[in-house]
Amino acid sequence: MAENLIQTFVDCGVDVCFTNPGTSEMHCVAAIDRIEGARGILALFEGAVTGMADGYGRMAGKPAFTLLHLGPGLSNASANLHNAKRANTPIINVVGDHATYHAQYDAPLASDIAGLARPVSHWVHSSPNAASMAADGARAVAAAMTHPGQIATLIAPANCAWDAASGPAHAIVPPPLAQPGESAIADAVSALRSGRKTAILMRGACLMEDGLELAGRIAEASEARLMCDTFHARLQRGAGRVAIEKMPYFAEDIVDFLAGTERLILIGTKPPVSFFAYPNKPSWMTPEGCEIIHLATPEQDGIAALRAVADGLGTKPAQNLQPLTRPELPTGGPFNAYTIGTAVGALMPENAIVSDEAATSGNGCYGPTEGCPPHDWLCLTGGSIGQGLPLAAGAAVACPDRKVICLHGDGGAMYTVQSLWTMAREKLDVTVVIFANRKYNILQVELMRVGAGNPGPGALNLLDLSNPDLDWVKIAEGMGVAASRAEDQDAFNMQFADAMKQKGPRLIEAVI
Repeated sequence: MAENLIQTFVDCGVDVCFTNPGTSEMHCVAAIDRIEGARGILALFEGAVTGMADGYGRMAGKPAFTLLHLGPGLSNASANLHNAKRANTPIINVVGDHATYHAQYDAPLASDIAGLARPVSHWVHSSPNAASMAADGARAVAAAMTHPGQIATLIAPANCAWDAASGPAHAIVPPPLAQPGESAIADAVSALRSGRKTAILMRGACLMEDGLELAGRIAEASEARLMCDTFHARLQRGAGRVAIEKMPYFAEDIVDFLAGTERLILIGTKPPVSFFAYPNKPSWMTPEGCEIIHLATPEQDGIAALRAVADGLGTKPAQNLQPLTRPELPTGGPFNAYTIGTAVGALMPENAIVSDEAATSGNGCYGPTEGCPPHDWLCLTGGSIGQGLPLAAGAAVACPDRKVICLHGDGGAMYTVQSLWTMAREKLDVTVVIFANRKYNILQVELMRVGAGNPGPGALNLLDLSNPDLDWVKIAEGMGVAASRAEDQDAFNMQFADAMKQKGPRLIEAVI
């Protein structure tokens, strides 16, 4: 029965549920209410549900579980599951299904749930009966917690939730972390000693403080460059930490960024490629003749790999740490993404969490915050827009004592605008900055880059968000979030400073 499944999750440390349920999930909804320690959080759209589970998993280091309604609910959730899969975030999806005996009637909501789940899941299973559902739940937790983090989807037919069963299941220990190969470690040490221009491209746990310190040791001993992917799941950055270069977005910028690199060491990631194909431009970004060394795959222990290489080089503790260099608060003058980013850098509190889906405005915020007090930076990992708001909400659930700042483009924010309502209901400490340029600016840039000819007014109109303008103050207030509009730098400074001093949800519409 459903109580056994929820109790199994809680016993395994999975105690937060993000949900938008339907009829097939009502026994699970009731079970969340009955099981001590289980917390249910309602979102008003399934894409917000999975985006919140992503933010929670990235910051908590363990999965939340979602409760979704049949195939259509899972389909609505899939875009942010795609992002979460690219982030290697641990998530458990419980997808309700029709009772097993009801499937023969092909009811209107019947669908191939397993087929819908596979592209956005690492593990998919449908419980055959109530007796096995708790054990299946334990297996789902173990699957989600398998390094580097997986998405496990458990399909729960309605009668499996209401039929009698014996009790919760015991936790299952996830498989042990795979270790890097000795030959790969030896190759990396040799490459770093060679004197040739070497770069280390990292992802996953290596971008946390301990991994960065080890990487810093290696860089100081070998003069190697330290890099991360353009869109990382979580990066711990700021004063007192080892700084790392972020790969640019545009293909031609990546070519320049990697020019002259003779050896590329990969830890937890793949060789860089362009985000899209472009006419007469390369897709493979590694320089010709550059040797690629796979030090550790995403499934292997990247921290152990860094430690082994650092020991092999005889390194000392890293000394080249990011100094505290807050920018000065800009006043008067222009008002744009860069001045807004500078103000964020001047006012952002220590230990903040930044959810970044600012799109074309993002570069204006990333640089000025580099020397801020220590903080975490979360990115849009899979490219499917509409992640930033729910990601911020989920991070705030995981870390209620930390200020969360969501930097978001106005177009992408409309995809999961329902997240504001959950922020208000749960009183989450999230400050949202909407970069209101009244257009899908990144798509206007891409329209020019792909060589689609000279766009006319009809084409440009499809990428324009004016006529009518979105009123973010009214949108936010209509969902219970305090909001204000800034049309110049001084107004933004005052509003953002006030938001940093207060707890609870807040939205600032920055009209640029």
